[in-house]
Amino acid sequence: MNTPVLQLENITKRFGTLTANDNVSLHLGKGEVLAFLGENGAGKTTLMNILFGHYVPDEGRVFIKGEALPLGRTRAAINAGVGMVHQHFTLAPNLTVLENIMTGTQSLFRLRSDTTTARAKINSIATRFGLIVDPDARLGDLSVGEQQRVEILKALYNDADILILDEPTAVLTTQEAETLFATLKEMARQGLSLIFISHKLHEVMSAADRIVVLRGGKLVAERNVQDTSKAELAELMVGRRVARPVRDAATPKEVVLSAKDLSVVENKITRLDQINFELRAGETLGIIGVSGNGQATLGRLVSGLVKPSGGVFSMFGNIVEIYDPRRFVSLGLGRIPEDRNSEGAVGDLTIWENAVLERLHEPEFSKAGLVKAQEARRFAQTIIDGFDVRGGTPDTRIRLLSGGNMQKLILGRNLERTPRILIAAQPTRGLDEGAVAAVHARILDARRAGAGVLLISEDLDETLSLADRVQAIVKGRLSPALDTNEADAQKLGLMMAGEWSAAAEGGTNLKTHEGLN
Repeated sequence: MNTPVLQLENITKRFGTLTANDNVSLHLGKGEVLAFLGENGAGKTTLMNILFGHYVPDEGRVFIKGEALPLGRTRAAINAGVGMVHQHFTLAPNLTVLENIMTGTQSLFRLRSDTTTARAKINSIATRFGLIVDPDARLGDLSVGEQQRVEILKALYNDADILILDEPTAVLTTQEAETLFATLKEMARQGLSLIFISHKLHEVMSAADRIVVLRGGKLVAERNVQDTSKAELAELMVGRRVARPVRDAATPKEVVLSAKDLSVVENKITRLDQINFELRAGETLGIIGVSGNGQATLGRLVSGLVKPSGGVFSMFGNIVEIYDPRRFVSLGLGRIPEDRNSEGAVGDLTIWENAVLERLHEPEFSKAGLVKAQEARRFAQTIIDGFDVRGGTPDTRIRLLSGGNMQKLILGRNLERTPRILIAAQPTRGLDEGAVAAVHARILDARRAGAGVLLISEDLDETLSLADRVQAIVKGRLSPALDTNEADAQKLGLMMAGEWSAAAEGGTNLKTHEGLN
Protein backbone atom coordinates (compact mmCIF):
# COMPACT_ATOMS: atom_id res chain seq x y z
CA MET A 1 0.00 0.00 0.00
CA ASN A 2 2.94 2.37 0.64
CA THR A 3 4.77 1.66 -2.62
CA PRO A 4 4.08 4.63 -4.94
CA VAL A 5 3.10 3.46 -8.42
CA LEU A 6 1.83 6.88 -9.43
CA GLN A 7 2.83 10.42 -8.51
CA LEU A 8 1.34 13.69 -9.77
CA GLU A 9 3.44 16.73 -8.91
CA ASN A 10 2.15 20.32 -9.01
CA ILE A 11 -0.32 19.77 -11.85
CA THR A 12 -1.95 22.95 -13.17
CA LYS A 13 -4.30 23.11 -16.16
CA ARG A 14 -6.08 26.19 -17.50
CA PHE A 15 -8.80 26.56 -20.12
CA GLY A 16 -8.76 30.25 -20.95
CA THR A 17 -9.58 32.10 -17.75
CA LEU A 18 -10.75 28.90 -16.01
CA THR A 19 -8.18 27.08 -13.85
CA ALA A 20 -9.42 23.49 -13.86
CA ASN A 21 -6.50 22.11 -11.81
CA ASP A 22 -4.49 24.33 -9.50
CA ASN A 23 -1.11 22.97 -8.31
CA VAL A 24 -2.40 19.47 -7.49
CA SER A 25 -0.03 16.84 -6.09
CA LEU A 26 -0.93 13.31 -5.01
CA HIS A 27 0.27 9.72 -5.01
CA LEU A 28 -1.20 6.23 -5.40
CA GLY A 29 0.09 3.09 -3.72
CA LYS A 30 0.27 -0.44 -5.11
CA GLY A 31 -2.95 -2.32 -4.37
CA GLU A 32 -4.67 0.85 -3.14
CA VAL A 33 -8.16 2.12 -4.00
CA LEU A 34 -8.06 5.92 -4.10
CA ALA A 35 -11.31 7.89 -4.48
CA PHE A 36 -11.51 11.33 -6.06
CA LEU A 37 -14.38 13.24 -4.50
CA GLY A 38 -15.59 16.67 -5.52
CA GLU A 39 -18.41 18.84 -6.80
CA ASN A 40 -19.40 18.85 -10.45
CA GLY A 41 -16.70 20.82 -12.25
CA ALA A 42 -14.17 20.52 -9.41
CA GLY A 43 -11.47 19.28 -11.81
CA LYS A 44 -11.56 15.53 -11.13
CA THR A 45 -11.99 14.33 -14.72
CA THR A 46 -9.56 16.94 -16.07
CA LEU A 47 -6.84 15.66 -13.75
CA MET A 48 -7.39 12.07 -14.87
CA ASN A 49 -7.45 13.11 -18.53
CA ILE A 50 -4.01 14.62 -17.98
CA LEU A 51 -2.78 11.34 -16.49
CA PHE A 52 -4.22 9.38 -19.43
CA GLY A 53 -2.70 11.69 -22.04
CA HIS A 54 -5.86 13.43 -23.30
CA TYR A 55 -4.66 16.82 -22.00
CA VAL A 56 -1.23 18.39 -21.52
CA PRO A 57 -0.87 20.29 -18.22
CA ASP A 58 0.38 23.87 -18.23
CA GLU A 59 2.60 23.00 -15.28
CA GLY A 60 3.62 19.87 -13.40
CA ARG A 61 4.87 16.30 -13.98
CA VAL A 62 3.56 12.74 -13.79
CA PHE A 63 5.61 9.73 -12.69
CA ILE A 64 4.63 6.08 -13.22
CA LYS A 65 6.63 3.62 -11.12
CA GLY A 66 9.32 6.26 -10.72
CA GLU A 67 9.64 7.06 -14.44
CA ALA A 68 8.53 10.41 -15.91
CA LEU A 69 5.49 9.95 -18.17
CA PRO A 70 5.55 11.71 -21.56
CA LEU A 71 2.57 14.08 -21.32
CA GLY A 72 -0.20 14.38 -23.88
CA ARG A 73 0.40 10.89 -25.31
CA THR A 74 -2.32 8.35 -24.56
CA ARG A 75 -0.29 5.49 -26.04
CA ALA A 76 2.56 6.31 -23.63
CA ALA A 77 0.14 6.12 -20.69
CA ILE A 78 -1.26 2.78 -21.89
CA ASN A 79 2.26 1.39 -22.39
CA ALA A 80 3.10 2.49 -18.84
CA GLY A 81 0.20 0.42 -17.51
CA VAL A 82 -2.54 3.05 -17.18
CA GLY A 83 -6.11 2.15 -18.21
CA MET A 84 -9.16 4.39 -18.13
CA VAL A 85 -12.86 3.53 -18.07
CA HIS A 86 -14.74 6.64 -19.17
CA GLN A 87 -18.08 7.76 -17.74
CA HIS A 88 -19.58 7.59 -21.24
CA PHE A 89 -18.46 4.34 -22.83
CA THR A 90 -16.12 4.46 -25.83
CA LEU A 91 -17.26 1.22 -27.43
CA ALA A 92 -18.85 0.36 -30.78
CA PRO A 93 -22.34 -1.14 -30.27
CA ASN A 94 -22.33 -2.88 -33.68
CA LEU A 95 -19.14 -4.87 -32.90
CA THR A 96 -18.77 -7.94 -30.73
CA VAL A 97 -17.14 -7.91 -27.31
CA LEU A 98 -14.02 -9.54 -28.80
CA GLU A 99 -13.80 -7.00 -31.62
CA ASN A 100 -14.24 -4.05 -29.25
CA ILE A 101 -11.49 -5.27 -26.95
CA MET A 102 -9.07 -6.03 -29.78
CA THR A 103 -9.61 -2.73 -31.63
CA GLY A 104 -6.37 -0.75 -31.68
CA THR A 105 -4.29 -3.50 -30.07
CA GLN A 106 -2.78 -5.02 -33.23
CA SER A 107 -0.87 -3.50 -36.14
CA LEU A 108 -2.93 -2.42 -39.14
CA PHE A 109 -0.32 -4.10 -41.36
CA ARG A 110 -1.11 -7.58 -40.04
CA LEU A 111 -2.92 -9.71 -42.60
CA ARG A 112 -5.02 -11.51 -39.98
CA SER A 113 -6.06 -10.82 -36.40
CA ASP A 114 -4.97 -13.39 -33.85
CA THR A 115 -8.43 -13.92 -32.40
CA THR A 116 -7.59 -17.29 -30.85
CA THR A 117 -4.88 -15.82 -28.62
CA ALA A 118 -7.02 -12.78 -27.86
CA ARG A 119 -10.01 -14.89 -26.88
CA ALA A 120 -7.88 -16.99 -24.52
CA LYS A 121 -6.42 -13.87 -22.89
CA ILE A 122 -9.87 -12.28 -22.45
CA ASN A 123 -11.28 -15.44 -20.88
CA SER A 124 -8.29 -15.66 -18.53
CA ILE A 125 -8.73 -12.04 -17.36
CA ALA A 126 -12.49 -12.45 -17.05
CA THR A 127 -12.11 -15.53 -14.89
CA ARG A 128 -9.39 -13.99 -12.75
CA PHE A 129 -11.44 -10.90 -11.83
CA GLY A 130 -15.01 -12.19 -12.15
CA LEU A 131 -15.78 -10.13 -15.26
CA ILE A 132 -17.59 -12.86 -17.17
CA VAL A 133 -19.06 -11.81 -20.53
CA ASP A 134 -19.59 -13.62 -23.85
CA PRO A 135 -16.77 -12.58 -26.25
CA ASP A 136 -19.03 -13.21 -29.24
CA ALA A 137 -22.00 -11.17 -28.00
CA ARG A 138 -22.80 -7.97 -29.90
CA LEU A 139 -22.10 -5.07 -27.58
CA GLY A 140 -25.42 -3.36 -28.34
CA ASP A 141 -27.26 -6.40 -26.99
CA LEU A 142 -25.61 -6.21 -23.57
CA SER A 143 -26.91 -4.46 -20.47
CA VAL A 144 -25.18 -1.29 -19.26
CA GLY A 145 -23.45 -3.23 -16.48
CA GLU A 146 -22.14 -5.80 -18.96
CA GLN A 147 -20.87 -3.04 -21.26
CA GLN A 148 -18.93 -1.58 -18.37
CA ARG A 149 -17.30 -4.97 -17.80
CA VAL A 150 -16.17 -4.84 -21.43
CA GLU A 151 -14.62 -1.39 -20.86
CA ILE A 152 -12.71 -2.75 -17.85
CA LEU A 153 -11.67 -5.88 -19.76
CA LYS A 154 -10.36 -3.71 -22.59
CA ALA A 155 -8.14 -1.79 -20.16
CA LEU A 156 -6.89 -4.99 -18.50
CA TYR A 157 -6.31 -6.60 -21.92
CA ASN A 158 -3.78 -3.80 -22.49
CA ASP A 159 -1.99 -4.97 -19.31
CA ALA A 160 -3.12 -2.04 -17.16
CA ASP A 161 -2.11 -2.22 -13.52
CA ILE A 162 -3.31 1.33 -12.74
CA LEU A 163 -7.02 1.64 -13.52
CA ILE A 164 -9.01 4.89 -13.57
CA LEU A 165 -12.81 4.73 -13.42
CA ASP A 166 -14.67 7.99 -14.08
CA GLU A 167 -18.07 8.05 -12.32
CA PRO A 168 -18.32 4.26 -12.75
CA THR A 169 -21.81 3.90 -11.26
CA ALA A 170 -23.49 6.86 -13.02
CA VAL A 171 -25.62 4.58 -15.22
CA LEU A 172 -25.64 1.42 -13.10
CA THR A 173 -28.40 -0.03 -10.96
CA THR A 174 -27.76 -0.52 -7.25
CA GLN A 175 -27.16 -4.23 -7.77
CA GLU A 176 -24.73 -3.60 -10.65
CA ALA A 177 -22.86 -1.03 -8.55
CA GLU A 178 -22.48 -3.51 -5.69
CA THR A 179 -21.10 -6.11 -8.10
CA LEU A 180 -18.67 -3.55 -9.53
CA PHE A 181 -17.27 -2.61 -6.13
CA ALA A 182 -16.80 -6.25 -5.20
CA THR A 183 -14.78 -6.60 -8.42
CA LEU A 184 -12.69 -3.52 -7.62
CA LYS A 185 -11.81 -4.85 -4.17
CA GLU A 186 -10.74 -8.16 -5.71
CA MET A 187 -8.56 -6.30 -8.21
CA ALA A 188 -6.89 -4.35 -5.42
CA ARG A 189 -6.37 -7.57 -3.44
CA GLN A 190 -4.52 -8.97 -6.46
CA GLY A 191 -2.23 -5.94 -6.65
CA LEU A 192 -3.90 -3.56 -9.09
CA SER A 193 -4.00 0.12 -8.12
CA LEU A 194 -7.32 1.88 -8.64
CA ILE A 195 -8.59 5.45 -8.85
CA PHE A 196 -12.31 6.02 -9.05
CA ILE A 197 -13.96 9.39 -9.49
CA SER A 198 -17.24 9.91 -7.69
CA HIS A 199 -19.46 12.40 -5.94
CA LYS A 200 -21.43 9.74 -4.05
CA LEU A 201 -20.41 9.69 -0.41
CA HIS A 202 -21.64 6.19 0.41
CA GLU A 203 -19.65 4.80 -2.52
CA VAL A 204 -16.33 6.28 -1.52
CA MET A 205 -16.85 5.27 2.10
CA SER A 206 -17.59 1.66 1.18
CA ALA A 207 -15.07 1.09 -1.62
CA ALA A 208 -12.00 3.30 -1.06
CA ASP A 209 -8.96 3.01 1.19
CA ARG A 210 -8.17 6.72 0.92
CA ILE A 211 -10.05 9.78 -0.32
CA VAL A 212 -8.80 13.02 -1.84
CA VAL A 213 -11.20 15.94 -2.13
CA LEU A 214 -11.02 18.52 -4.91
CA ARG A 215 -12.80 21.85 -4.76
CA GLY A 216 -12.48 24.60 -7.32
CA GLY A 217 -9.57 22.78 -8.96
CA LYS A 218 -7.55 22.54 -5.74
CA LEU A 219 -6.83 19.52 -3.58
CA VAL A 220 -8.35 20.66 -0.28
CA ALA A 221 -8.26 17.50 1.83
CA GLU A 222 -6.98 13.95 2.06
CA ARG A 223 -8.48 11.38 4.40
CA ASN A 224 -8.18 7.69 5.22
CA VAL A 225 -11.66 6.19 5.12
CA GLN A 226 -11.57 5.04 8.74
CA ASP A 227 -10.74 8.58 9.89
CA THR A 228 -13.64 10.45 8.29
CA SER A 229 -17.43 10.49 7.87
CA LYS A 230 -19.96 11.30 5.17
CA ALA A 231 -20.86 14.53 6.96
CA GLU A 232 -17.22 15.71 7.00
CA LEU A 233 -16.68 14.74 3.36
CA ALA A 234 -19.81 16.60 2.26
CA GLU A 235 -18.64 19.76 4.00
CA LEU A 236 -15.12 19.42 2.56
CA MET A 237 -16.54 18.87 -0.91
CA VAL A 238 -18.77 21.96 -1.09
CA GLY A 239 -17.04 24.19 1.46
CA ARG A 240 -20.08 24.48 3.72
CA ARG A 241 -22.44 22.35 5.71
CA VAL A 242 -24.95 20.53 3.51
CA ALA A 243 -28.50 19.75 4.57
CA ARG A 244 -31.15 18.35 2.26
CA PRO A 245 -34.57 20.05 2.36
CA VAL A 246 -37.50 18.46 4.16
CA ARG A 247 -40.75 17.74 2.35
CA ASP A 248 -43.77 19.44 3.88
CA ALA A 249 -47.36 18.23 3.69
CA ALA A 250 -48.88 18.26 0.22
CA THR A 251 -52.11 19.99 -0.77
CA PRO A 252 -53.16 18.03 -3.88
CA LYS A 253 -55.68 19.67 -6.18
CA GLU A 254 -57.08 18.73 -9.57
CA VAL A 255 -55.82 15.73 -11.57
CA VAL A 256 -53.31 16.86 -14.21
CA LEU A 257 -52.24 13.46 -15.58
CA SER A 258 -53.96 10.10 -15.52
CA ALA A 259 -53.66 6.69 -17.13
CA LYS A 260 -56.32 3.99 -17.13
CA ASP A 261 -55.48 0.45 -18.28
CA LEU A 262 -52.81 1.97 -20.52
CA SER A 263 -50.42 -0.21 -22.52
CA VAL A 264 -47.50 0.52 -24.85
CA VAL A 265 -46.16 -2.03 -27.33
CA GLU A 266 -42.89 -1.26 -29.15
CA ASN A 267 -41.33 -3.62 -31.71
CA LYS A 268 -43.86 -6.28 -30.66
CA ILE A 269 -42.66 -6.06 -27.05
CA THR A 270 -45.07 -4.93 -24.31
CA ARG A 271 -43.24 -2.15 -22.49
CA LEU A 272 -46.19 -0.94 -20.37
CA ASP A 273 -48.94 -3.38 -19.43
CA GLN A 274 -52.33 -1.93 -18.43
CA ILE A 275 -50.94 0.64 -16.01
CA ASN A 276 -53.05 2.97 -13.87
CA PHE A 277 -52.01 6.16 -12.10
CA GLU A 278 -53.18 9.67 -11.25
CA LEU A 279 -51.04 12.75 -10.70
CA ARG A 280 -52.55 15.83 -9.06
CA ALA A 281 -51.41 19.44 -9.03
CA GLY A 282 -49.39 20.19 -5.90
CA GLU A 283 -48.15 16.65 -5.27
CA THR A 284 -45.25 14.40 -6.26
CA LEU A 285 -45.87 10.86 -7.44
CA GLY A 286 -42.75 8.69 -7.31
CA ILE A 287 -42.19 5.81 -9.74
CA ILE A 288 -39.52 3.39 -8.53
CA GLY A 289 -38.08 0.32 -10.17
CA VAL A 290 -34.95 -1.47 -11.30
CA SER A 291 -33.70 -0.10 -14.61
CA GLY A 292 -35.26 -1.74 -17.66
CA ASN A 293 -38.73 -2.40 -16.24
CA GLY A 294 -40.54 0.16 -18.38
CA GLN A 295 -39.84 3.46 -16.67
CA ALA A 296 -38.00 4.83 -19.72
CA THR A 297 -41.07 4.10 -21.87
CA LEU A 298 -43.30 5.74 -19.25
CA GLY A 299 -41.13 8.85 -19.37
CA ARG A 300 -41.39 8.99 -23.17
CA LEU A 301 -45.15 8.42 -23.06
CA VAL A 302 -45.91 11.28 -20.67
CA SER A 303 -43.58 13.52 -22.73
CA GLY A 304 -45.52 12.85 -25.93
CA LEU A 305 -42.78 10.82 -27.60
CA VAL A 306 -44.66 7.51 -27.88
CA LYS A 307 -48.36 6.64 -28.28
CA PRO A 308 -50.22 4.08 -26.19
CA SER A 309 -51.36 0.87 -27.81
CA GLY A 310 -54.41 0.65 -25.58
CA GLY A 311 -56.12 2.33 -22.66
CA VAL A 312 -56.76 5.99 -21.94
CA PHE A 313 -54.24 8.76 -21.22
CA SER A 314 -55.51 12.16 -20.07
CA MET A 315 -53.88 15.54 -19.44
CA PHE A 316 -55.70 18.26 -17.48
CA GLY A 317 -58.88 16.23 -17.66
CA ASN A 318 -58.84 15.85 -21.46
CA ILE A 319 -58.13 12.59 -23.27
CA VAL A 320 -54.93 12.99 -25.28
CA GLU A 321 -55.44 12.31 -28.98
CA ILE A 322 -52.34 13.96 -30.45
CA TYR A 323 -48.93 12.88 -29.13
CA ASP A 324 -46.62 15.77 -29.94
CA PRO A 325 -43.81 16.83 -27.54
CA ARG A 326 -44.03 20.45 -28.67
CA ARG A 327 -47.75 20.52 -27.88
CA PHE A 328 -47.14 18.94 -24.47
CA VAL A 329 -44.53 21.60 -23.66
CA SER A 330 -46.86 24.40 -24.82
CA LEU A 331 -49.52 23.07 -22.42
CA GLY A 332 -47.10 23.50 -19.51
CA LEU A 333 -45.08 20.28 -19.30
CA GLY A 334 -41.46 20.42 -18.22
CA ARG A 335 -39.22 17.45 -19.03
CA ILE A 336 -36.00 16.27 -17.39
CA PRO A 337 -35.05 13.21 -19.48
CA GLU A 338 -33.25 10.16 -18.14
CA ASP A 339 -30.40 10.41 -20.65
CA ARG A 340 -29.08 13.96 -20.69
CA ASN A 341 -26.65 13.33 -23.55
CA SER A 342 -28.94 11.77 -26.16
CA GLU A 343 -32.31 13.23 -25.12
CA GLY A 344 -31.59 16.31 -23.02
CA ALA A 345 -28.96 18.30 -24.90
CA VAL A 346 -27.23 18.75 -28.25
CA GLY A 347 -23.52 18.66 -27.53
CA ASP A 348 -22.33 20.91 -30.36
CA LEU A 349 -24.85 23.66 -29.59
CA THR A 350 -24.06 26.39 -27.09
CA ILE A 351 -25.48 26.70 -23.60
CA TRP A 352 -27.90 29.43 -24.69
CA GLU A 353 -29.10 27.40 -27.67
CA ASN A 354 -29.74 24.37 -25.45
CA ALA A 355 -31.47 26.58 -22.88
CA VAL A 356 -34.21 27.57 -25.35
CA LEU A 357 -34.40 24.39 -27.44
CA GLU A 358 -37.84 23.52 -26.08
CA ARG A 359 -39.05 27.14 -25.93
CA LEU A 360 -38.54 28.33 -29.48
CA HIS A 361 -42.32 28.41 -29.96
CA GLU A 362 -42.56 31.16 -27.33
CA PRO A 363 -42.73 34.79 -28.59
CA GLU A 364 -40.06 35.78 -26.05
CA PHE A 365 -37.45 33.74 -27.88
CA SER A 366 -38.49 33.85 -31.54
CA LYS A 367 -40.25 36.08 -34.05
CA ALA A 368 -41.14 35.31 -37.65
CA GLY A 369 -39.06 32.14 -37.48
CA LEU A 370 -35.93 33.91 -36.21
CA VAL A 371 -34.40 33.27 -32.79
CA LYS A 372 -34.02 36.24 -30.46
CA ALA A 373 -30.44 35.45 -29.50
CA GLN A 374 -29.97 38.22 -26.93
CA GLU A 375 -33.08 37.23 -25.00
CA ALA A 376 -31.98 33.61 -25.16
CA ARG A 377 -28.52 34.50 -23.84
CA ARG A 378 -30.07 36.43 -20.96
CA PHE A 379 -32.29 33.44 -20.13
CA ALA A 380 -29.26 31.13 -20.22
CA GLN A 381 -27.29 33.45 -17.92
CA THR A 382 -30.20 33.43 -15.47
CA ILE A 383 -30.03 29.63 -15.38
CA ILE A 384 -26.22 29.66 -15.02
CA ASP A 385 -26.46 32.01 -12.03
CA GLY A 386 -29.53 30.51 -10.41
CA PHE A 387 -28.54 26.85 -10.77
CA ASP A 388 -24.78 27.22 -10.28
CA VAL A 389 -23.87 25.91 -13.75
CA ARG A 390 -20.08 25.99 -13.80
CA GLY A 391 -17.57 25.76 -16.63
CA GLY A 392 -18.75 28.22 -19.23
CA THR A 393 -20.69 31.23 -20.47
CA PRO A 394 -23.91 31.26 -22.54
CA ASP A 395 -21.73 30.91 -25.66
CA THR A 396 -19.84 27.80 -24.46
CA ARG A 397 -20.65 24.56 -26.27
CA ILE A 398 -22.55 22.39 -23.82
CA ARG A 399 -20.38 19.32 -24.51
CA LEU A 400 -17.53 21.13 -22.73
CA LEU A 401 -19.44 21.07 -19.43
CA SER A 402 -19.09 18.26 -16.94
CA GLY A 403 -21.99 15.82 -16.89
CA GLY A 404 -23.32 17.25 -13.64
CA ASN A 405 -23.27 20.83 -14.89
CA MET A 406 -25.04 19.78 -18.08
CA GLN A 407 -27.71 18.21 -15.88
CA LYS A 408 -28.06 21.44 -13.89
CA LEU A 409 -28.66 23.40 -17.10
CA ILE A 410 -31.41 20.98 -18.17
CA LEU A 411 -32.99 21.26 -14.73
CA GLY A 412 -32.75 25.03 -14.85
CA ARG A 413 -34.42 25.48 -18.21
CA ASN A 414 -37.43 23.54 -16.88
CA LEU A 415 -37.60 24.91 -13.34
CA GLU A 416 -36.69 28.55 -13.92
CA ARG A 417 -40.34 29.07 -14.81
CA THR A 418 -42.56 26.72 -12.86
CA PRO A 419 -44.23 24.18 -15.18
CA ARG A 420 -47.76 22.89 -14.60
CA ILE A 421 -46.42 19.33 -14.87
CA LEU A 422 -42.81 18.32 -14.25
CA ILE A 423 -41.52 14.96 -15.48
CA ALA A 424 -38.30 14.36 -13.53
CA ALA A 425 -36.51 11.17 -14.63
CA GLN A 426 -33.40 10.47 -12.53
CA PRO A 427 -33.12 14.25 -11.82
CA THR A 428 -30.00 14.07 -9.62
CA ARG A 429 -28.07 11.39 -11.52
CA GLY A 430 -24.48 12.63 -11.78
CA LEU A 431 -24.88 15.46 -9.28
CA ASP A 432 -22.78 16.10 -6.18
CA GLU A 433 -24.21 16.32 -2.67
CA GLY A 434 -24.58 20.10 -2.67
CA ALA A 435 -26.26 20.09 -6.08
CA VAL A 436 -28.60 17.27 -5.03
CA ALA A 437 -29.79 19.34 -2.07
CA ALA A 438 -30.34 22.37 -4.34
CA VAL A 439 -32.25 20.34 -6.94
CA HIS A 440 -34.45 18.71 -4.30
CA ALA A 441 -35.28 22.18 -2.97
CA ARG A 442 -36.25 23.36 -6.47
CA ILE A 443 -38.48 20.34 -7.08
CA LEU A 444 -40.21 20.86 -3.74
CA ASP A 445 -40.65 24.55 -4.62
CA ALA A 446 -42.28 23.60 -7.94
CA ARG A 447 -44.65 21.23 -6.13
CA ARG A 448 -45.42 23.92 -3.54
CA ALA A 449 -46.20 26.35 -6.38
CA GLY A 450 -48.81 23.95 -7.72
CA ALA A 451 -46.97 21.78 -10.22
CA GLY A 452 -47.74 18.10 -10.45
CA VAL A 453 -44.40 16.27 -10.29
CA LEU A 454 -43.88 12.79 -11.70
CA LEU A 455 -40.58 11.59 -10.21
CA ILE A 456 -39.01 8.55 -11.90
CA SER A 457 -36.06 7.43 -9.80
CA GLU A 458 -34.03 4.39 -8.80
CA ASP A 459 -32.84 6.17 -5.64
CA LEU A 460 -35.04 5.06 -2.73
CA ASP A 461 -33.80 7.79 -0.40
CA GLU A 462 -34.59 10.41 -3.04
CA THR A 463 -38.07 8.99 -3.55
CA LEU A 464 -38.80 8.96 0.19
CA SER A 465 -37.54 12.54 0.46
CA LEU A 466 -39.54 14.00 -2.43
CA ALA A 467 -42.60 11.86 -3.19
CA ASP A 468 -45.98 12.03 -1.48
CA ARG A 469 -47.12 8.73 -3.00
CA VAL A 470 -45.11 6.00 -4.68
CA GLN A 471 -45.77 3.22 -7.18
CA ALA A 472 -43.34 0.52 -8.27
CA ILE A 473 -42.91 -0.50 -11.89
CA VAL A 474 -42.08 -4.18 -12.47
CA LYS A 475 -42.02 -5.76 -15.93
CA GLY A 476 -44.10 -2.94 -17.33
CA ARG A 477 -46.79 -3.09 -14.63
CA LEU A 478 -47.48 -0.53 -11.92
CA SER A 479 -48.22 -1.38 -8.32
CA PRO A 480 -51.00 0.29 -6.34
CA ALA A 481 -49.92 3.62 -4.85
CA LEU A 482 -48.50 3.75 -1.32
CA ASP A 483 -48.35 6.87 0.85
CA THR A 484 -44.64 7.52 1.49
CA ASN A 485 -45.40 8.53 5.07
CA GLU A 486 -46.21 4.84 5.58
CA ALA A 487 -43.19 3.60 3.61
CA ASP A 488 -39.54 2.89 4.28
CA ALA A 489 -36.65 1.54 2.23
CA GLN A 490 -37.59 -2.06 3.07
CA LYS A 491 -41.17 -1.66 1.82
CA LEU A 492 -39.99 0.08 -1.34
CA GLY A 493 -37.51 -2.72 -1.93
CA LEU A 494 -40.34 -5.25 -1.66
CA MET A 495 -42.40 -3.25 -4.13
CA MET A 496 -39.51 -3.12 -6.62
CA ALA A 497 -39.30 -6.91 -6.37
CA GLY A 498 -43.01 -7.26 -7.14
CA GLU A 499 -44.02 -8.15 -3.55
CA TRP A 500 -46.84 -5.63 -3.55
CA SER A 501 -49.16 -7.27 -1.01
CA ALA A 502 -46.41 -7.60 1.60
CA ALA A 503 -45.30 -3.99 1.13
CA ALA A 504 -48.84 -2.68 1.55
CA GLU A 505 -49.51 -4.81 4.63
CA GLY A 506 -46.06 -4.40 6.18
CA GLY A 507 -46.06 -8.14 6.86
CA THR A 508 -43.40 -10.77 6.46
CA ASN A 509 -45.38 -13.31 4.44
CA LEU A 510 -44.54 -12.32 0.88
CA LYS A 511 -47.08 -12.74 -1.86
CA THR A 512 -45.85 -11.86 -5.32
CA HIS A 513 -48.31 -9.85 -7.40
CA GLU A 514 -50.22 -12.07 -9.81
CA GLY A 515 -48.66 -12.39 -13.24
CA LEU A 516 -45.17 -11.19 -12.35
CA ASN A 517 -43.47 -14.58 -12.06
